[in-house]
Amino acid sequence: MKHAFLAVFTAALLFAIRPATAQSTWDIDPSHSAAQFQVKHLMISNVKGEFGKMSGKATFDGKNYATVKAEAAIDVASINTREPKRDEHLRSADFFDAATHPTITFKSKRVEGISGNKFNLVGDLTMRGVTKEVILNVEATPAIKGMRSETRVGAQATTRLNRQDFGVKWNRTLDAGGVVVGDEVQITLDLELIQAGK
Repeated sequence: MKHAFLAVFTAALLFAIRPATAQSTWDIDPSHSAAQFQVKHLMISNVKGEFGKMSGKATFDGKNYATVKAEAAIDVASINTREPKRDEHLRSADFFDAATHPTITFKSKRVEGISGNKFNLVGDLTMRGVTKEVILNVEATPAIKGMRSETRVGAQATTRLNRQDFGVKWNRTLDAGGVVVGDEVQITLDLELIQAGK
């Protein structure tokens, strides 16, 4: 009887102190996160910009990157390339059509290719009402305690996409050949997330 009691007690204790494997929710900290992009201009230089407003969350068991699920929304109207007239054009129907499609969204579907703290997050990106599967190459950083004892993690995610695939088709042909705006867009997401309820 004593041994049975000890077995039950030990099992209960191990259950109580086992590493956290339940999914935890992590909210994007918008003041320490950025959605940046880069595209060729006149085929000779890169124009860079970012979206100033984004939100979203991820769930993760704190241990196995295969458990990561994430979703995010970017406010199209918050685009900033440091040139107001260009930003206004990018918000128009020629490009992102912010009035009709005010957000760009991403929702993950699965994780692939885990290697240490790097993995591929496969999901659906929706822009201008068009949804395509994309692969984000993610490099995560370990959790730390913030200045208010909150738990934070960081990640950088990168991908390349063809803007034509999402209906962003405006362009002009140059007299000497080539085009004003390149089709390939390089995306970089620098993310800082805070564990909810901690």
